[in-house]
Amino acid sequence: MSKYDYDLVVIGSGAAGSIAAAMVARAGKQVAMIEAKKLGGDSANYSDIPMQSLLNVANTYEEAKKATSFGIRSGTIGYNFPTLQNWKEKVVKRISNGNTRKYYDSLHIHVIDGRAHFLSPHEISVNRRHLSTEHVLIATGADWTIPDIPGLSSVAYHTPSTMINALRPPKSLFIIGGGSTSLEFARLFSIFGSKVYISEIAPRLLPREDEETGELAQSVLHKHNGVTSLLETRVVRVKKDGLGARVYFTQGHEEKSVRVDEILVASGKSPRVDIGLENASVRYSPRGIEVDTHLQTSNKHIFAAGDVLGSFGLTHVALTESRVVAHNILHPKQKRAPEYTAVPRVTCLNPEIASVGYSEDDLIKRDLEYRKASVPITITGRANITNQRDGFTKILADKKTHQILGATVVSPHAGEVIHEITLAIQYGLTTDDIAASMHAFPSWSEAVRIACSKI
Repeated sequence: MSKYDYDLVVIGSGAAGSIAAAMVARAGKQVAMIEAKKLGGDSANYSDIPMQSLLNVANTYEEAKKATSFGIRSGTIGYNFPTLQNWKEKVVKRISNGNTRKYYDSLHIHVIDGRAHFLSPHEISVNRRHLSTEHVLIATGADWTIPDIPGLSSVAYHTPSTMINALRPPKSLFIIGGGSTSLEFARLFSIFGSKVYISEIAPRLLPREDEETGELAQSVLHKHNGVTSLLETRVVRVKKDGLGARVYFTQGHEEKSVRVDEILVASGKSPRVDIGLENASVRYSPRGIEVDTHLQTSNKHIFAAGDVLGSFGLTHVALTESRVVAHNILHPKQKRAPEYTAVPRVTCLNPEIASVGYSEDDLIKRDLEYRKASVPITITGRANITNQRDGFTKILADKKTHQILGATVVSPHAGEVIHEITLAIQYGLTTDDIAASMHAFPSWSEAVRIACSKI
């Protein structure tokens, strides 16, 4: 008989926690899951699923309005935003069906609502109840960081977690931060009539991506959606102005301001580590929990995965890490490490932006010799059939071996196209391998083959 109440306690029911909980439970172990917010975590309730549900509708609306160029009479098309939100909730409910109490009950997983707090390395408190466990998986995720901007607390600002439930598009919106989430919100609300400003401290939007990617994103958002990008810009203070707010910012040495109805803060996240980690002898920093290659913390029976590590901030990474943790708990003598060689990243604009592997900036910083080829999206038959004029595919490869090191795809369905290159990087394929493989015609992935043939 075990000396612990559970074999595994999972703190957090999102992508980083749910997979591991299910895998360990199916192996016949006693599992408990603690959730402080909504069952299913951030991705299912506040980010990926609801955002993509709304963006899908926005894309349909935008494409319908453009259809006049094809001979479709679409001049009278309109929308009902509360109905859009109802659709989003319907999708969230569908997705959540795999994360319900009924599902976890079927696996004999004990779901507990409340905030977890370590009492000792093997003891956790929740709702004044003490649990003992052999293993722990910390999958608490991260919260949006609120910058220290004078006056911000005096206005009713949003984070993405609250903005996703907006009852109507604001007349004007100021977004702090120029990353992927910010751009998706900018696109969403601008399509439905909002005047949107994006401020970014870096010289370009999407600062983690290549220069031409950020420049194209800025161009597309401005040309098609009227979004104003404020680059190399720092917000210095906020002041309440009637029912809205006035945002003051600096560009160079000049201070400017703009009045807006709403403010969205999306400039970064901070891992949720306020769970008594000191009592469990788990090392962490403001950047996240420290783990080894097997996702074990400084206390070897305690694992961590997902956004609480402060690394990628991507749901598919969290899902992979969760599977690895489950394997390492069940097979301690055959431990695995997650593979981060080829992690795809997607920003859902129109066209979509997807990348994987090294960026060109990464290669330059590492002093690696490389070759590159970039082709415009208009080189494909599919682009001309659909009248898509914006986009490109860029391939980066080792100068000598032609092994693919990284890529960026900017096209419709780029999030699907990128997986061909993800596999190529993962398994060491060359541009010659891709160029020699047959690609369907017409298709968006034609551009991948053509770019590879130019290396």
